[in-house]
Amino acid sequence: MKAAKIKNTRIYDADHEVLKAFKGSGIEIIIGLGNEFLKDISASQDRAMDWVKQNVEPFVPGTRIRGIAVGNEVLGNGDQQLWEVLLPACKNVYAALDSLHLADDVEVSSPHSAGVFASSYPPSAGAFKETLMPYMKPLLEFFTKINSPFYINTYPFLAYISDPEHIDLDYAIFKKNKGIYDEKTKLHYDNMFEAQIDAAYAALEKAGFRKMDVIVSETGWASRGDPNEVGATVSNARTYNHNLRKRLLKKKGTPYRPKKVVKAYVFAMFNENLKPGPTSERNFGLFKADGSIAYNIGFTGLKPSSATSLFSSKVCNELRNVLFYLFRDA
Repeated sequence: MKAAKIKNTRIYDADHEVLKAFKGSGIEIIIGLGNEFLKDISASQDRAMDWVKQNVEPFVPGTRIRGIAVGNEVLGNGDQQLWEVLLPACKNVYAALDSLHLADDVEVSSPHSAGVFASSYPPSAGAFKETLMPYMKPLLEFFTKINSPFYINTYPFLAYISDPEHIDLDYAIFKKNKGIYDEKTKLHYDNMFEAQIDAAYAALEKAGFRKMDVIVSETGWASRGDPNEVGATVSNARTYNHNLRKRLLKKKGTPYRPKKVVKAYVFAMFNENLKPGPTSERNFGLFKADGSIAYNIGFTGLKPSSATSLFSSKVCNELRNVLFYLFRDA
């Protein structure tokens, strides 16, 4: 990751071997508190304190832990019991950080899926599902209070494979195309990625949170897929991630929020060869499961012939089975 000059990453858990491996690297990392812990953490301030003392406090400042993702895609799934415990879990984790004088350096957030939206096309029509608002609004109020952004997992890939007959592939992978025009805002979009971000901004505005920033906590494109996963090819994955990287390096905003620099984590660092589900689930990585490059998107200082040497140590072997995200603003 240092060879590729990646400055930010995110993992789903708080694996101690991984956190030790990042010590002194200068790479900023967001760790995950899994959905399976939310009920316990929400019910007990002491349990939240124990979790932070075990998984955060011993590693800072040597390992640059910059955030805790409390749960993942909770409000987009069908488990209403988790909806109810998400906010108290976030509050308890934040209170633990605050008590340990870590809250100024470690952000508390919770990434959402596109499942939180009732509508997202055109971008100005972006709106949250009414059934989620009793849970979403208090959560956003709390995140506003502690100055946390809105994290959204957004995938043009998933939108494209769900309707390839009506969605232009070039529009989805940042290639030249006619784009779309939003009649309400009079704005033109030449890529789906920015349109999805602005749909999130529109939803936040309708909910009363116009000033909240949006950060893309996951985006990517599969390099292989099942026969029904149209567009899951190495060529399309390389094109999407290469063009995304160029887009992020420009450090500019979206048509609807031109002054808010777009930041995103690319899903994922590695192909997860043991992950269940459709073939695409095992093929989002920039690297293969053995550490070699799946395809090159232009990182300097990293050559396919030397890639596997990055994973020669015992600790780095542990990293192969951990889900990573790349560059927020690398």
